[in-house]
Parts: sequence; structure tokens; C-alpha cells
Amino acid sequence: MRVCAAPPFAVDAPRVKQTRWRAHDLLRLERLAIAEDEPCWVREAFARAPFAVVRRAEAAAGFVAAGVRGATRSQRFGTWINDQDIESCVSPESLSDVEPLAERAAWPAFVALAALQRAFAGSGLNTFVWGPTGSAGFELATRVPTISASSDLDILIRMPDRCEWATVAALSDLLAQVAQRAGTRIDAQLETPSGGVALAELAAGKSRVLARANDGARLVADPWQPS
Repeated sequence: MRVCAAPPFAVDAPRVKQTRWRAHDLLRLERLAIAEDEPCWVREAFARAPFAVVRRAEAAAGFVAAGVRGATRSQRFGTWINDQDIESCVSPESLSDVEPLAERAAWPAFVALAALQRAFAGSGLNTFVWGPTGSAGFELATRVPTISASSDLDILIRMPDRCEWATVAALSDLLAQVAQRAGTRIDAQLETPSGGVALAELAAGKSRVLARANDGARLVADPWQPS
């Protein structure tokens, strides 16, 4: 996140492993506690779409790290949500078959999403659990116009078990073909036991890849080895 609020809990408070909500989940909130250092646009953004996106950061018991999205790419605010303020949760995979508003379906990111749905269904890769994140996922969950003509399609693919490099390469090739036909870019992140890993890095055959976890980012040789 571009800006982050001070935690509403003590610096030395024990951090707990969050299992109920995962990075990229969208939380619908009953209320958003005011942070002393929040930007002026946050209240308007929350009134427009009362959601926050779970982010990768450790939190004390009773809280979850999340972020509020504004109307522009520069408007991102990291904050802390009290568990009691969470009304419901929308996961990326629950959005994989959701259709955009009819008047928005022609935007490249949504064209790519529709094509990807068909491509996954018609290939041997249809066993993967996946879904849209970023601006496309946010718009599908909130029904608030969010993407633009230049928006990429961000997706999350859950990969808890070790995957052969040939399958990773096939995934990368499939996404590249769909993106080219749709005229946009598809940025895929794999959710592994070590954290979030870029599909492009893993497909490139690098000896170590960057894994983003709640306790920080690190280079790992094997993303299926829990950090």
C-alpha cells in the first residue's frame, strides 16, 4: 500500500496467524474505524464501496491487515480492520464466473477474463482454483466501476501442492495467448505455502523467486517449502 495507518494495537503485541481471511480477499465492512493519519479521500471511497482488500501483514488478535482502494491508482491506504466490523468476505475464486455489468464487458480486462474462463475450461488446467484480483476483482465484487481501458487483468491461482515446471510453463503460455488476443496484460500470482509468487518468475526457471508472505518478502528456491 502507498500509505499505511499506525496499528491500533501495541507494537509488542503478539501477532497471530490469520487463517479465516487470506490475502486478496475482499471484506465487506459494517464500519471503517477512522485512522488519525488517513488521507482525505478514504471516507468518500468507503462510502462508494464499503470494502477493504486483505493485505499481507501480521496483525494482533482481533485485527486483520487490509487496504482501502480509492478512485485512482495512487489512492491506496493500508489500515487495520477490527474483526467485529467485518460483514462478509468475497474470495477471488468466488469471482471467477461472475460476469461484469453488460455495459462494462467490452473493457479489455473483462474480455481477457471471459476468454480465460473459456480457456481454463477447455484445457487440462481446469483443476486449478483461481480468480480475479486487483481492479477487475474489486469491480466484480462491488459492482462499482473500477477498471479502465488500460487496466491489466490480475489473477490469483492457488497452488498449495508442488507443481511440475512443465505445468507452470503451460499456464504461463496459456495466459500469454489469452492476453495477446484480448489486447491487455494478465498478471498472475501463485499462492504457495511460502506466499505469493509471480507466475512469470517461476516460469522463467529462476533459481530463486520472490515469495511474499505476511511476515515479509524473501527469495526462496522452493516455494512449496513453507517459510
